Amino acid sequence: MKRILVTISLSFILYSANACEICGCGLGNYYIGIMPQFSHKFIGVRYQFNQFKTRLNNDPTQFSNDFYQTVELWSGWNIGKRWQVLFFIPFNINHQNSDEGVSNKNGLGDIALLANYKVLDKMKKSGATIIAQQLWMGAGIKLPAGKFDIDPTDPDVAAAANTQIGSGSTDVMLNAMYNIHINKLGISTSTSYKINTTNKSDYRFGNRFSANSFVYYSLPVPGAKAVLTPNLGMLYQYSGENVLQNSKVDLTGGNLLLVAAGSEMSFNKVTIGFNTQIPVSQDFAVRQTKSKIKGMLHITFSL
Repeated sequence: MKRILVTISLSFILYSANACEICGCGLGNYYIGIMPQFSHKFIGVRYQFNQFKTRLNNDPTQFSNDFYQTVELWSGWNIGKRWQVLFFIPFNINHQNSDEGVSNKNGLGDIALLANYKVLDKMKKSGATIIAQQLWMGAGIKLPAGKFDIDPTDPDVAAAANTQIGSGSTDVMLNAMYNIHINKLGISTSTSYKINTTNKSDYRFGNRFSANSFVYYSLPVPGAKAVLTPNLGMLYQYSGENVLQNSKVDLTGGNLLLVAAGSEMSFNKVTIGFNTQIPVSQDFAVRQTKSKIKGMLHITFSL
């Protein structure tokens, strides 16, 4: 079968695949979005899904329809007045349906740990208007807890790497989060850059840049001690090319722009929420791969 490499992107990670196995796999993007409001610490569970469709332009019989899910435990602690620690433990559920058949792979994904420092914490009151700002900056590490087991001499090594639950590498993450509140209106913006290292199989995924910004408005629910917070936002993701044994992997790397809409409901110390993310612009694998709708659900407890 003619060998053509195609690429699929999921949040921070882009993978490559052989035409005999046109598919993509995500290791989790450690998406933060709108942080829950908490004084000391929180813990929660999030469910995220992603969909991709690929069909080769020069051979429509070569195709892949892929569906990826992540159930993730995440938590955060405020330490003193300036420090914050976040961690993410994902469980990945990957389903790939291609011209070569159906493949399912499930398991613990790569664990991430972030430490942030509050650079700015400012509040200003002018009449009935209260303006509050916070800026957090920090760094973290992604640990290779997910399984990555390939043979570097395999002629289909790119496809093999594509189907792994983890990346097999210890990676560094840099991030910043800025929040501003004007009475009940808020804007939350975050950026991150992930520096990937080469794993034991001499495979390195390209570095990733991600940014998102959400506008939200807090509405008290009449007759209930609850607050409804609808939100709108945009997300951008960029990935560099992957490298195998010091050689670039063809047709890897790309970019993706999405719009998002969702809502949060807070009552007592519990927050539940969701959002839907729809691609508006993307460029992967000479446009043979298309990212489809994404979604997220969560429940979070402030402790």
